[in-house]
Amino acid sequence: MIRRFARPYARAIMDVTGSPAAANDLRRELEQFEAQRRKSVDLRELYANPGIENDIKLKVTEQIASRTGLSAMAVKVLDVLIRNHRINDLGAIADALAQYVNEALQIAVAEVRTAHELNQDEQTQLRQTLEKKLGKKVELRLATDPALLGGFVAQVGSEIWDASVAGKINKFRASLA
Repeated sequence: MIRRFARPYARAIMDVTGSPAAANDLRRELEQFEAQRRKSVDLRELYANPGIENDIKLKVTEQIASRTGLSAMAVKVLDVLIRNHRINDLGAIADALAQYVNEALQIAVAEVRTAHELNQDEQTQLRQTLEKKLGKKVELRLATDPALLGGFVAQVGSEIWDASVAGKINKFRASLA
């Protein structure tokens, strides 16, 4: 669920970048920065501390951006978030942006749980199968769940496809009852 405050920031990013593809590239950069912020206790404390001036936070952000190769546009977005005290909400804003980008590019996000980690060929085959079913491009978000025993469970929006061994056993058990 996308938090309400995140949507205006995401919409503004879509408008400023000019295209869904450019917004998607910017989203990846923001997610890269957010991953670094989450990993570092020092960065989390820095950005969460209202006693530290925004200019100091921005200088730290610019140093991180130069080391990681973030674009000038990404730095501008981070600057706005710092000044509006929303930098700690970057994850939610990136999620809202991803939703807008996916809608604009006709991409469906499939949350897929598999019994084992899928290799590249298996991922490609699964993506193509789901794309045929949905009639649009599919972005896979994979997670492993050994309790499935084999197969996968895919969820796109409210639709669920259960092609797992555990699911088949449960269906069989229900048909016997």
